[in-house]
Order: sequence, then structure tokens, then C-alpha cells
Amino acid sequence: MPTSFDNGGNTLLLTTTTAVKSAATRTTSLGYVRRGDSFLVVASTFGTAEPPDWYDDLLAHPVVGVEIGARTFQALAVPAERATSDGLLVVLEPAVSQSPREVSTLADKILEVHDELRAQLRLVTTDVEAHFAALAAHEGPGEPPAPGLGFQIRQRCLAFCQGLQFHHTSEDGHLFPGIARYHPHLTDVFDRLRAEHRTVARIQEGLVALLADLGAAEPPRFRGELAEMTRELNAHLDYEEEVILPLVADVPWPPAPPPPAEGA
Repeated sequence: MPTSFDNGGNTLLLTTTTAVKSAATRTTSLGYVRRGDSFLVVASTFGTAEPPDWYDDLLAHPVVGVEIGARTFQALAVPAERATSDGLLVVLEPAVSQSPREVSTLADKILEVHDELRAQLRLVTTDVEAHFAALAAHEGPGEPPAPGLGFQIRQRCLAFCQGLQFHHTSEDGHLFPGIARYHPHLTDVFDRLRAEHRTVARIQEGLVALLADLGAAEPPRFRGELAEMTRELNAHLDYEEEVILPLVADVPWPPAPPPPAEGA
């Protein structure tokens, strides 16, 4: 990773972040350099080491919107472990669907979201296992890998937790009540799904709490919590797909627009 930021080409992109306190969106124009599929930007306030407001935004909400010319996409924002001579370096990793599928029904849409959640969880697990493997493999002279959890693990896990929370809140508030109106005999099923949401939320809150201070985070404990999340979430998603997908297999997605008002 470069230690200095050179953007003589004056290439710009726009980032849209979510403000920490107000939850309003904030759009910022930034110079960037490209590294493979990722984009490097520098977080500084008027060229000083003081981090700008949008840097605090992405620490709280790691998924940001990016616009480059006519292209728009979502990206995971990962701060570098060390500052450069120009400020704090941030890597924007474009979010790529891990299991693209054709979506024409509500069942397809649910599966698409579940696929993405499973893929994000696998990526977090891969990062964590690589962290422990690097610690175990270090021998001889030279500086060992940092013992604490790094920014990549933090940002990826936080993005996963926030996406999972949004999905479950949407199901509890809209999807499940809508289906239950047509299937009142499935009360026990929806009660179980909501109870599983609460179990997963408890584990999720524990993961987020462990990530609140990277310097004080306990990697072995985090690894155990992550394994529990994997077991509980995969079992929940499997059950939800078994009982819910057949009920919405014929519901078109996206939903048809409402009919025009009479006389319109």
C-alpha cells in the first residue's frame, strides 16, 4: 500500500455516506487513485491530519455509495491500519454480489438477500481465520502481525450486521405480517421466526460491542461469537426458506404498480 498519495490526474469520484448523528446522507467529492478493482481516497481536513466528518460516517456505516462518471455502485469503506503522509487512507472495495440470480418472484428476492448475507458472513469468517493463521505462522525475527482485530474485519462485520438487522426488521415489520394475513394457521411458524430473529440479534449486538474498540477487542472471543452467529443464522435461513418460499413463489417481484385511481 502506498505511503504517499499522488493524484496528479485530478480524477474525482463522489461518495455518499450516512451521517453518524442525524442519519442524513452526505455527498463528498474526492480525488482517488485506482488499485485493481478498488479505489483509494485520502481522508483529511484541508490537508491536515484531522479526519473529516465523512470519515466518522464510514466508521459507523461502512457501506457507502460511490459515483464515478456515469457509474454508481455501493462499496465497503476500509481505513488503512496506518496513516499516510497525506492523511488517513481509505480503500473503497466495490460490493459484488456473490451469487447473482434471476429475480422474478418474491421468493427469488428473499433468496437473493439470503445468498448475500451468507456470502458476507463467509467473507468475515475467512478474514478472521486468515488473522489467526498469520499469528500462528509467525516465527523468527521481524514484527509479528498485529494481535488485535483489524479494520477490514471490523468494517466487513459491521456492514454484515447492519444489513442483517435491516433485513430482519423489514421481515418483522412488513413481510411476515403481510403473509400472515393470508395464512393465519401459521402463527406458530411466525412466532418461531421472530424468536430466532431475537436470538440472532443478541449475537449480533455482541459482535458489534466487541468491534467498538479494536485495541481492546478479544479476537478469540470474537471468533467464538462469529461461529455461534454462523450456526444460528444458517439454521434460521434454512428454516425460513423451507416454510416461507413456497408461500411467495408465485408473487411477482418487483411488485406490480397499483392500478390508477378511478377517473384518473
